[in-house]
This record gives sequence, C-alpha cells and structure tokens, in this order.
Amino acid sequence: MTIQSNGHEHELEPQYGLPERLPATEKILWQGSPDARALARSAFHLRKLALYFAALMALQAANVAADGASVADVLLALVWPAGLSALALLGVWTLAWLTARTAVYTVTDRRVVMRIGIVLTLTFNLPLRTIESAAMRQGSGGHGDIVLALKGPDHIAWLHLWPHARPWHLTRTQPMLRALPQVADVAALLQRAWSAQTGGAVEALATPASNPPSEASQQGLQPSMG
Repeated sequence: MTIQSNGHEHELEPQYGLPERLPATEKILWQGSPDARALARSAFHLRKLALYFAALMALQAANVAADGASVADVLLALVWPAGLSALALLGVWTLAWLTARTAVYTVTDRRVVMRIGIVLTLTFNLPLRTIESAAMRQGSGGHGDIVLALKGPDHIAWLHLWPHARPWHLTRTQPMLRALPQVADVAALLQRAWSAQTGGAVEALATPASNPPSEASQQGLQPSMG
C-alpha cells in the first residue's frame, strides 16, 4: 500500500483523499497521484506544443532571413515569439503540476475513489461492482494510464472528469487514472480486488507499450492493450 500527501490543502479531510472515513470492514489497498511530468507529456501534450512553437519560430526565422536580414536581426525578430512560447509552455506545465498535485486516486477492496479538481474539488466513488472492464496503457519509465468502463446507464460528465477521462469518449465517459508511476503494479492490484469483489475471472495482464488503450474483455477486469 502506498499513501502519500501532496500538501496541506486537504489536511481537513476526514481521511486523506476521501470525503469520509471508510467503514471498518473496508481497507485501502493503494493510494497515489499522477506524476506531473508524465501527465504534462500525455494529457497536456507539452512536448508536442514545444515542437509546434519551435517550428513556428523556425518559420519566422526563415522568413526574416529570406528578406536579407542579418543574424542579429533574425535573433531580434525571435525575441517576442520565444518569450510568448516560453510563457505558454510554462502555463501548461503549471496546469499539469497543479492537476497532479490536487488529484488523489484511491483503490480499496471495494471501490475506486477519484478526488480531483484544482479550484473545485470533486470526488467520484466507483464501486468495483460497477466497473465492467478496464484497459491499461504503459509508456516509458513504467508510467501509464488505466481506463475504467462503467456498467449501467449512469455516467459522469466528461468536463467534470477532464483530464482524468479517456479522450474523445464524450457520450460514454470512461474515468481514467492518469500518469501513474508503476502502472502495471496498480493494474494487477486492481485486477485482484475486482475479482475478489465480483467473483469474476481475471485474465493475464498484457502490457505492450506502443498502442492506445483498448477495451478489456467483458468477462472480467483485464487491464491490457490490444
């Protein structure tokens, strides 16, 4: 079990990461938060934005140089674009850092709890019995995401979950545990808890790192990628 504190902003919680104390018969199996760097890369596309701004500045430099400007003039023409790009990237990084700092995911032997929100804190309680299937994506360094598909007609608004939601699944929202360190260990733990709670069969864990998350088997909780 891993339990960590991200600061004092939630020190008045009855139990860290939870809106109320768990029943005596329920125990926490794991708690954690997104890794800020991995979240910035995956959810906020910081590297892609940096490349985009670099391409724009290269194009600006080429246009200025094509008019016969000196090297000094080219560099001077890039001062404002470089400054604005750096400011934009800093803003995105700050948003990712705050998102990671204020989010806490909790896995108990009965549910998954997501406490998220920078300004307005929201807590989503997902009983294991309501989880129909799951998928996992593992990237470099063991970081990755776990997507949860829920049963029944009830769903959570995508905007309430973002960025803790699977991209582009707006009508049938799928909660997403984002940028988890050692995601394979968390997925395996979640498998065991789901199987114990529902009595469902658990299939072998597969963790190729190249493809997007895929839907897991309907037979049981199978964090995997196809």
